[in-house]
Amino acid sequence: MRILVIEDEKKAANFIRMGLSQERYAVDVALNGKDGLSLAQTIDYDLIILDLMLPVLSGLDLLKELRLRKKTIPVLILTAKGDVDDKVAGLDGGANDYLVKPFAFAELSARIRVLLRRDSSQQGSALQYADLELDTVTHTVRRAGLEIDLKPKEFALLEYMMRNAGRSITRTMILEHVWDIHFDSVSNVVDVHINSLRNKLDKNFHPQLIHTIRGVGYVFKDKSA
Repeated sequence: MRILVIEDEKKAANFIRMGLSQERYAVDVALNGKDGLSLAQTIDYDLIILDLMLPVLSGLDLLKELRLRKKTIPVLILTAKGDVDDKVAGLDGGANDYLVKPFAFAELSARIRVLLRRDSSQQGSALQYADLELDTVTHTVRRAGLEIDLKPKEFALLEYMMRNAGRSITRTMILEHVWDIHFDSVSNVVDVHINSLRNKLDKNFHPQLIHTIRGVGYVFKDKSA
């Protein structure tokens, strides 16, 4: 999943980016409110982590502008402003959650998982489709009860596809959510990883779940259902 961190303190931003990257998220960072709003309005992020005390454009003003266009994207405010009035203003302004600095990264990670599954039918840390199960906490994958070993990018790709089951997914969408947004879009890296997933998940199992849509991209779906 792709997360945007809008944080003006470089040390804090790098700490958050490193931690989230280790948990298989694709992460972008903006160091001021104006750049953050620009990225948020042009890239299809799954979640935004937002500081309130930002240069150029404040976090609350950014949030107000964001909600005019992207009404449903989860926003987690992460700030040193811990007064009740600040929390109320942030939540009333459109934030989905509010966490005060200093914070424990484990708590931030848990809150992110809650927000990402809030609008989903999935419960707990597991994603399940047909006989395939993916655990976002332990980073394990099983099909028909058998554990399948996936590389980090294969895991991230599978999670993205499972969260978008039944939806047509283009190569550009995959690149934006699983790889860096500046990645060379003419590369065959997506096809290589798709083929690897097929060999591990579909080759010896039924039904097949990963399908190519000619001229579009892919769809994760049980076509026998």
